[in-house]
Amino acid sequence: MIWTPRCDRRLFLRGFGLGVAAFTVPGLFAQELQRVRTPAQTEGPFYPDRLPLDTDNDLIIINNSITPAVGEVTHLSGRILSAAGSPIRNALVEIWQVDNNGAYLHSESGNRERRDRNFQGFGRFLTSSSGEYYFRTIKPVLYPGRTRHIHFKVKVRGQPEFITQCYVRGEPANARDGILNRIRDARARESVIIDFTPMRGSRIRELNARFDIVLGFTPNEEP
Repeated sequence: MIWTPRCDRRLFLRGFGLGVAAFTVPGLFAQELQRVRTPAQTEGPFYPDRLPLDTDNDLIIINNSITPAVGEVTHLSGRILSAAGSPIRNALVEIWQVDNNGAYLHSESGNRERRDRNFQGFGRFLTSSSGEYYFRTIKPVLYPGRTRHIHFKVKVRGQPEFITQCYVRGEPANARDGILNRIRDARARESVIIDFTPMRGSRIRELNARFDIVLGFTPNEEP
């Protein structure tokens, strides 16, 4: 596989996310979600204690490296929406997760001696006018005590930061995960469990996943 230079890669990744947004029917996601507010969840102990030098939205490749991270490549996208279903522009979306060996980008992470040095572990993206974000990452793996999940932090100017997690639909360990099952409302719990589906035509078996986040304020309260 031939990797493009860093500047071209960033333009491609942002274009990919905005391209997805172009096919979005206005109001469709709000209708599908029926305005279920995404439940807030714990940040956990492993938000990076030292941010990487590369914090872009491609977690597979660090800077101009030609060696990708190990794992099932996943194109993770979605929209940040208000409680009324309106897209939120210029929301800063951060994600962090374990690598394919179950290690976080954190000095106290379990299994840290086996951490994949080619996996960025953390990324950021500023949403477009459609509220769209996009990351290229890997499908999260299991590690002791937790089911598969990806952490999210959303920062909107003038609002408290919002933290949640998304989970893999069909994962048996979901039924035993204490953090996921703290969400008592069935519809709210369902809203954070998403499909990871094969990308049509991908020769390397890439996956697509979509996670829309509905925040708890109305358009009149938006900055």
